[in-house]
Amino acid sequence: MKTYIITGMIAGLIACNSSNTSDPVEKADSINDAKQEIVSDVSRTRENTSDFLVKAADGGLAEVAAGKIGEEKAVSKAVKEFASQMVKDHDAVNNEVKSLASKLNITLPETAGEEHQKRIADLGGKETKSFDKDFIDMMISDHKKTIDLFKDASDDALDPDVKAFIIATIPSLEAHLSKAEAIQKTFK
Repeated sequence: MKTYIITGMIAGLIACNSSNTSDPVEKADSINDAKQEIVSDVSRTRENTSDFLVKAADGGLAEVAAGKIGEEKAVSKAVKEFASQMVKDHDAVNNEVKSLASKLNITLPETAGEEHQKRIADLGGKETKSFDKDFIDMMISDHKKTIDLFKDASDDALDPDVKAFIIATIPSLEAHLSKAEAIQKTFK
């Protein structure tokens, strides 16, 4: 009976919070906050884990979307290959994030947040001649931010499976950054 009451309260809060914003990242955060407010035994670890997974999903979704644009618009073979690698690798990471979130009953955004969507739309509107440089610049900036997110989160109290995921993923993110920086040097 107690479970039904809690579930009903969560559903009510989710419905109320869902209409407050159109940004999918803010919606996911709002839903997770509502869940945490109702269930009294949720610890700081759960909140840190939830925050990290939502941010990781947001960034990962943005990388895949940008990579798909890169596959279509890039002129340089190296940039096209890198874009394809971003789609493949970040799609795999996104699936891991989804799996962890599902296991922990954490709601994730279904699409990248508004900030990322705007940057992706801007990227899609770039002229062909400047696209490769702009795409690589974006990948470098995004990967630096993502690496910082992952390293900062590794210091927080997190679910042990999420912490293991972070530790396993950082080397791949650093390899992406190194490759993007190497490509960037060819533009100068």
